[in-house]
Amino acid sequence: MTPPEASALLQALADPQTATEAAAFHKAPRTYLGVSVPQIDSLVARWRADLTVEARITLAAHLWDTNIHDARLAAAKLLTQARLRPDTAAWALICTWAATLDAWALADHAMIAGQKRLLADPSRIETVADWTRHPNMWTRRAALVITLPWTKQNHPTPQHEAVRDRVLGWCATYADDPDWFIQKTIARWLRDLAKHDPARAERFLATHGHRLKPFALKEARQYLP
Repeated sequence: MTPPEASALLQALADPQTATEAAAFHKAPRTYLGVSVPQIDSLVARWRADLTVEARITLAAHLWDTNIHDARLAAAKLLTQARLRPDTAAWALICTWAATLDAWALADHAMIAGQKRLLADPSRIETVADWTRHPNMWTRRAALVITLPWTKQNHPTPQHEAVRDRVLGWCATYADDPDWFIQKTIARWLRDLAKHDPARAERFLATHGHRLKPFALKEARQYLP
């Protein structure tokens, strides 16, 4: 499967009506084909089965560079895999995507792929830390989305707890940011953390909750007394 062949398969599934609706919903100024997520999943499953890791990374890079919404979604899904060896090139590619994010849906899918690579090598959090100072709001937000798996451990190791504390430090830095997406993602991080580590979430909110927007504070406290 060559990159042009993959692009042609996506184009063949285009639905103009759905594309118009997707463009209005996502709002980011790029081409939309209107390919459904199940259709993209089906294509990606075939590509992943047929291609080497190196070929998948090449294809993912090509699809992302088209700046077509559906192709970028497929690119992210190509790299969303827990076992990916070697994965250095995949991680590097995802990092280039992080710097250019501009809409929530693609940002989330790209960072779900990133979560797998960060879990595979948690030392990569040093790279993610740099994103928290990036001028692009979507890149700063990505630092919270990519670390969401660390909210979910019921029996965290000291290393897991160290990551939690570090990301909560980032949340504290972001707390005064008025952007809705930043506030929403802080709330999501704290809400998910509260299910597994309520004491940590409560301590954060006791110190910084007053700095969050009311809607974000309400969501962050959803699973707390």
